Amino acid sequence: MRRLLVKNIHKLITLDDERREIDDGAIFAEDGVITFVGRTDALEPRHHAEADDVLILDKHIVIPGLVNTHHHMSQSLTRVVAQTQTLFGWLTSLYPIWQNITAEMIYTSAQVAMAELILSGCTTSSDHLYLYPNDVTLDDTIRAASDVGMRFHPTRGSMSVGQSKGGLPPDDIIESDENAIIKDTMRVIETYHDNARYAMVRVGVAPCAPFNVSQDLMRESATLARSYGVRLHTHLAENASDIDYSLAQFGMRPGEYVEDIGWVGDDVWHAHCVQLDSDEIALFARTGTGVAHCPCSNMRLASGIAPVRGMLDAGVNVGLGVDGTASNDSGHLLNTARIAMLLQRINGSPDSGRMAADEMLNVATRGGAAVLGRDDIGHIAPDMAADFVAYRVDGIAFAGAQHDLKAALLFCESATVDASVINGRVIVRDGVLMTLDVPVLVERHNHFAKRLIEGDKTT
Repeated sequence: MRRLLVKNIHKLITLDDERREIDDGAIFAEDGVITFVGRTDALEPRHHAEADDVLILDKHIVIPGLVNTHHHMSQSLTRVVAQTQTLFGWLTSLYPIWQNITAEMIYTSAQVAMAELILSGCTTSSDHLYLYPNDVTLDDTIRAASDVGMRFHPTRGSMSVGQSKGGLPPDDIIESDENAIIKDTMRVIETYHDNARYAMVRVGVAPCAPFNVSQDLMRESATLARSYGVRLHTHLAENASDIDYSLAQFGMRPGEYVEDIGWVGDDVWHAHCVQLDSDEIALFARTGTGVAHCPCSNMRLASGIAPVRGMLDAGVNVGLGVDGTASNDSGHLLNTARIAMLLQRINGSPDSGRMAADEMLNVATRGGAAVLGRDDIGHIAPDMAADFVAYRVDGIAFAGAQHDLKAALLFCESATVDASVINGRVIVRDGVLMTLDVPVLVERHNHFAKRLIEGDKTT
C-alpha cells in the first residue's frame, strides 16, 4: 500500500460540500484515495509513522486538481499556424499538415500536451483524437497517459464526410468506412475503458462535428456508446458559420439537430457551444447535457463569447477546456480559467461582474468532473481520489494578495505548480515533472513539428 502525507499546508482549499478552507492543513492518502483531510495538528501518530512519502507545503496553496474537458493533444505539433483565420479557414489550412501525422508523433505530442497541462495544475484531461492517418491509433495517446501518470479520458473521434459529400475536410484525410470506425471504437472501449471508481482511463465516443460526419454515424455512435455505458462528445455551435451549416444541411439549429439524433442527456458533453441560444441552453439544462467551455480558442478563432453566465444560471454543467494547442495556443489550464472568468465580465451587462473567482475555480474542478461524469475527482475530501496540486504563494506574483489567495490564483499571474499529486503519486515535486525528461521530450517534439510544418513525409 502506498501512503502519502501532505502537511503544514499554508492554505488548503478543499472545494468540498462544506467549502472548507483550512490553514495549516493536511491530507493523508492511501493507495491513491484520500483518507484524511484536516489541520496538521489533527493528524494521528500513525499518519506520520506509516507515510511512505511526505510533502511539506508551508508556503503553498493547495487546491483540487483541475479538470480539462476538451483537447486535441496532437495539435501541440502545429502551434501558431493560420494565425488570422476563423474556424473553417483555420481547419482547411491545417488538414493537409495533419495528414502526415504518424503514431510516434501522436504519442510524443500527447506527452508534451500532458506535461504542459500537469505543470499548469491539471490532473485529469480528456482528449478528442479524430484524425487517423498512416499508423495512428487511439492507443498512442493512452500509452502516453500511462507513461506520464495523468488521469485520462481519451475519446475515439472520427471524420467520415469529406468535401465531395458536402463536408469540410478533404476526402483523403477522412475515414470513409463508417463500419470500420464503429468496429475500432468498440475495440478501444473493450480494451481500455474502466468504469470502476478511481479509474485512470475512461474511453468516450466522439464523432468530430456535424460538418464532417454523417447523421447515420452520429446515431450509431450514440447507440454504441450507450450499449457500453460510455460517454459521448462532439463539437457544437462553435461559431456563426457552424450555425449556417446546420441550418443549410439539416434545416435545424445545432440544439435541434443534436436533440433529433439523440445527442442530449447526462452522458453527453459538447465542446464550445459559443452560439447557443436561450432555448438550447434550456434544453441542455433540462437534459443534463454538459458543455466544455474553451474561451482561449474561441477568442483566437474569433468565434465569439460563449454564454457561460446564462448556462450556469440555468443549471447547465460547464467545465473548462484548453482545446487544441494549435487554436489556443497554450495548454495552461489555470490561465484558461483566468481568461474564462474575465471574458464573462466584458459584455457590459449590469450582472457582468458576477463571475467571481471562486465560481470559475469551481467550474475548473467540480464542474469539469461533472461534465466527465465523475464523482471521485474535483474536490478534496475523504473517499475522493488523491488528485490535488500546490502553488507557491511566496513569490512576486502573489505579493499583496495574501488576504485572499484563492482569488489570487485567478486574478493574478497564472502560476505553474510546485507540486502535483495524481492518484496519490507525486508527479511534480519542487516544480519538476518526475515522470518525463522534459528537455529531451521537447527536442524530439520539435523535430516532429518541423517535419510536419515543412511537409516532410519521410519517417
